[in-house]
Amino acid sequence: MPSQLIYISSEGKAEFNGYLVLPPAGSGPGLVLGQEIFGINAFMREMAEQYAAEGYVVLVPDLFWRLEMGVDLGYSEQDREKAFSLYQQLDVDKAVDDVGSAVATLRALPECTGKVGFLGYCLGGSLAYLTAARQPIDVAIGYYGVGLEHHLDEAANISCPLMQHIAGLDSYTPADVVAQIDSAFADHSNLKYHLYSQSDHGFTTPVKAAYDRSATAIAYSRSLAHLRDAIGPEYDLEAIWDDHLSREFETKQADAALATMVERPYVNHIPTMTGGTGRKQLSRFYKNHFIPRNAPDTHMVPISRTVGVDKIVDEFLFCFTHSQEIDWLLPGIAPSGNKVEIPMIAIVNFRGDKICHEHIYWDQATALVQVGKLDPEGLPVAGKITAEKVLDEELPSNTLMPTWADSEGT
Repeated sequence: MPSQLIYISSEGKAEFNGYLVLPPAGSGPGLVLGQEIFGINAFMREMAEQYAAEGYVVLVPDLFWRLEMGVDLGYSEQDREKAFSLYQQLDVDKAVDDVGSAVATLRALPECTGKVGFLGYCLGGSLAYLTAARQPIDVAIGYYGVGLEHHLDEAANISCPLMQHIAGLDSYTPADVVAQIDSAFADHSNLKYHLYSQSDHGFTTPVKAAYDRSATAIAYSRSLAHLRDAIGPEYDLEAIWDDHLSREFETKQADAALATMVERPYVNHIPTMTGGTGRKQLSRFYKNHFIPRNAPDTHMVPISRTVGVDKIVDEFLFCFTHSQEIDWLLPGIAPSGNKVEIPMIAIVNFRGDKICHEHIYWDQATALVQVGKLDPEGLPVAGKITAEKVLDEELPSNTLMPTWADSEGT
């Protein structure tokens, strides 16, 4: 995505730089990203590009410019020492003013459709709260902000939606501080926080020891929902997913299916670990081991669909005649000729208007029973009946439990 350094005006003058990234569409709502104490480093540039892919015009202002221009630090001990030194010298009130200048500059860009949000990490997490209280912003999100307890009296000044992500193991935000935040937020419906009890400060930064992949993913979806609800943009995820499925199973065009995905997509069929990461590997998989390997009568019976801000969870029956070897589903198993029906769950993640990754789950024992490769006798597994029971809740439950009859009448 296109990126560049731009000047941010402060008090009528071009004072300092900001890293600007445009979305694929070329325009969209604005999002100011607030840096950690490490400046506009690789992590901040990566997050700017990621949020741009979500449809935002993203600007990362250089908040240390009054002390040193162009700070770009890593996470070595030496860099940490310099970062903390800069942080200790920072005039936080002026930094909030600088965020306000960045918001105004971004809002004035022709690529920005008008509304602007703020999202920050560490130092930026604290500035998210103060920006919401002091600047004209449409929505704000902070990650593990430090020192919020010293400004809780400003909560009443916040009119926009504000979300804070708090790390439960963060020594900078101990339990008594969380309690103070909870109390201060309780009287304001537009203020909320999420506590990640097993995560530490910096849990979203991949190169840090504190990195928590699961917490990062959950927090990201919550942040995206918070942004989308306040400033957009909106995407028809169902239409994107249905179009992708049509290209896989109807027109059967691998390149066309890949065109609905991000540049580095990821697909994992959990039971068999088939799929791939990256366009090259996934192209090979689709062209040779997925699209041409599905049986001619393959079809899906929809059961339920849940649509979130960046995910779809699809529940369906995957039905086919095992008339040929199906590499991705039953690798290495010769055709049995049997009809097969398997309950499946697809969790599909989107980035903007493109599919980012797919996790597909099913019970492999159910499949193996139906193709005659697993004898269910004496094992707590079943075959086609699992699919039938998904469709008919009146079919008997607990038939695989030998002790079920013992509890009759209790």
